[in-house]
Order: sequence, then C-alpha cells, then structure tokens
Amino acid sequence: MKAILNGHQIAASDDIVETGGYHYFPPGSVRKEWMEKSPKTEHDLECPHGVQFYDVVIDGVRYPRNAWVYEAPQPKMAAVRDRFGFWEDVQVS
Repeated sequence: MKAILNGHQIAASDDIVETGGYHYFPPGSVRKEWMEKSPKTEHDLECPHGVQFYDVVIDGVRYPRNAWVYEAPQPKMAAVRDRFGFWEDVQVS
C-alpha cells in the first residue's frame, strides 16, 4: 500500500495493519523527514491510546495533523503501536 499526499509518496509498505477503517504503516516505511510533531491538544491528552499527531511538511507546505501514531495503545489496539495512520488529505491505496 501507499500513502500519497498531493502527489508525494509519504509511505509505502506491504506490512500494513488495518483496524477501525484505517491502514497503519510501519515507521520504517514513512518519510519521517516530512513529519513534524504537532502540539498535543486537550483532546489528544484524553486519548486512551497515547496519540501523537504529526503535521506533514513537504516543500514548505504544511498539512496539519494528517498523520498520527498511538504511542501507548490499549490492548485492543496493540497491533498498531508506533505505526503511522493517515487521514484528511492523504490517499491510502
């Protein structure tokens, strides 16, 4: 699978975990040089899975909070620990 944002491939892998309608990519498959941690909101701090959102920044264009990682998921989400999920403007196929 690939994650594409505005024509740029930001992740690609065959090692995908799908849950809750989202596809989670292993960290080694993600262009981390394009990921910048987003400040945590109050809602983020309430997440039971320890969510960290990332802004995707490509060629100076910032796509706020278009990626996330669950750093401390509860047991039902353990399979996606430290994997990247994408949404908003990112096309996953």
